[in-house]
Amino acid sequence: MMKRFGIDAAVFSLKAYVAGMMAIYFSIQIGLERPYWAFLTSYIVAQPLAGAVLSKALFRVIGTFVGAAASVIMVPSLVNAPVLLTGAIGLWLALCVFVSLLDRTPRSYAFVLAGYTAVLIVLPSVETPGAIFETASLRLQEITIGILCGSLVHGLVLPQSISAFLLRRVSTILLDAERWTQDSLKLEPDPSVDAERRRLALDITELHQLSIHLPFETARVAPRIRTVRALQDQLSLIMPLGAAVTDRIEQVQAAGPLPEDLRNLLDDTSAWLADLDRLAPSEREEGARQLQARCARLEPALSADSSWHGLMVISLVARLSSLIRAHRDCRDLSEQLSSLGRKPVSPRAAELLEGRRGRELHYDVGGAIRGAIGAFITIAVGTALWIGSGWTEAYTAVMLAGVFTALFAAAPDPLAPLRAFFIGTLLSIVIGAIYGYAILPALHDFPELAAALAPALLLLGTLMYSPRFGGYALPMLLGLGSPLLISPVYVSRFGTFLDGALAQLVGIVFAIIMIRLLQSSGIETAIRRTLRASWRDIAERSNLMAPADFQGWINRMLDRIALLAPRLAMSGKSPGSPLYDALRDLRTGVAIGELRDLRLAMPAEKSAPVTSVLRDVGEYYRKLEPEREKPAAPGLLADIDRALKEVLSDDDPSTVRSGALALISLRRNLFPEAEPMKELPV
Repeated sequence: MMKRFGIDAAVFSLKAYVAGMMAIYFSIQIGLERPYWAFLTSYIVAQPLAGAVLSKALFRVIGTFVGAAASVIMVPSLVNAPVLLTGAIGLWLALCVFVSLLDRTPRSYAFVLAGYTAVLIVLPSVETPGAIFETASLRLQEITIGILCGSLVHGLVLPQSISAFLLRRVSTILLDAERWTQDSLKLEPDPSVDAERRRLALDITELHQLSIHLPFETARVAPRIRTVRALQDQLSLIMPLGAAVTDRIEQVQAAGPLPEDLRNLLDDTSAWLADLDRLAPSEREEGARQLQARCARLEPALSADSSWHGLMVISLVARLSSLIRAHRDCRDLSEQLSSLGRKPVSPRAAELLEGRRGRELHYDVGGAIRGAIGAFITIAVGTALWIGSGWTEAYTAVMLAGVFTALFAAAPDPLAPLRAFFIGTLLSIVIGAIYGYAILPALHDFPELAAALAPALLLLGTLMYSPRFGGYALPMLLGLGSPLLISPVYVSRFGTFLDGALAQLVGIVFAIIMIRLLQSSGIETAIRRTLRASWRDIAERSNLMAPADFQGWINRMLDRIALLAPRLAMSGKSPGSPLYDALRDLRTGVAIGELRDLRLAMPAEKSAPVTSVLRDVGEYYRKLEPEREKPAAPGLLADIDRALKEVLSDDDPSTVRSGALALISLRRNLFPEAEPMKELPV
């Protein structure tokens, strides 16, 4: 509890309070009529990390300006055609939601804001279209003041470094990954660790999100984004390699006890991983070199007479060698991050950083279209109900519903934050009523206002710091940020206050209803779309004649695993079941890439068996359907065994080794319960 509501939370709350008071003061001083926009904005942009505050501020300024410009363009030309104006604002919001859902980085906030800023400006201006430019200009000024005040205070006063936070997260992630790999090397791994190990995909996604804010760091020199991307690449190798090593250990043990030299290698690798956090760079490098050399010595010679046991051993030590290299590279890149310099800390770090590009992500076009359509329908239906009801304040409900559909379109379960918002809004009405009609009437100047607001704002700011209570604290701040309460001159209009409060509650309920109607099977549909995208990619990759992009494939699949994890948990499905095991699909895609590269390297007259396997794998994945498990066809198993026999008979040792490793991986991924190859002695 103290950690959650300790010194850091108190400092954050105090800075947010100072920024909010500055926003109100400057707005009043320059004559703005609605300083509550500046006040609310200063709290909305508040973040514990300085870099995140500044980046969010920039995105918000851009989004606000674009949204204001769009509203100025729409209203004058369409004000006499309400249906067209409704369609225009709905289409604008839908477009912004669509683009934001495809971006999937903190930059997407700018697109969301551009959409709902136009809604916030256009709907209240329908009855006074001649003042749209002035209204848009005032909103832009008010919001910009709030952004500048929040950014100045959080970015310059006792700033919390996003670089330091990222380095702490990297340290924790590496320790977790090394601990999970140690479990993978056990002869009897702990089954409960498997679910925890899949969290690595979420950790890698978190690093990607944090890296977006690094250019805005104010507290210290920031690490280079390229180094973060390279670290993500190496971390992304650990999940598939660790799963492969665990599987091969099981297979080797199935034929009898592990040979002593192999068991010693696993024990020594586990001990090396346990010491990585304490080893000097030279000791870490030397330890990795020795372990990889032992892996190479334990590789049995391959030929047409190789046993299934021998094939499992070579697959085990080859994947183990790659896993050792990935952990060593992660530590090198972690040191590169900590050095904060441009000079590589080692030749290997320089090699890993060379030519590094952006991280490949999964783009859910179907989900983006669905979110855009939902935003459009919400605005259209809400506006129709507003006009039909004759309730003047109903535009507030439509505005909020449009804002919520834009803000929570990317959430796995958008109803959860809306429920919290509803509860927070109910509490805000009580708080706002107490302040507005018991406290504020007795105040005479700004210092008294600031002092009166301090207890509530400091408490709510502390709650905002907590992920658990932040969803309740922000809507409670909206109660204090009412235009009737935060204004240059106090005016007692209790009826108007209640009308506005009721409109807020109706807007939240309306948003919940629309999301339930439009996304009643949203989680299930999102799971199916993500799975189909993975299977479609595998089917298409199987038929390509170009060299494989292994890192791009792994990055994209880990991003899908990170997207699937919370949705599978909410739907009660196990990510380890064959149908939903995206990690298995990831490993299958890697094996397909290895086979494609092998086919390109082989003479055309020898590549037919490999081509047949790739064709059959593509056909299998092309026919997969969610919710309907379909075992791979026995004919595909026969094709894999036939291709493996042909590869083992090849004259080129490199072809034999790479082909055997790829085909063994494919066989174990698609047919984990299959018996060893019949044609090979066991």
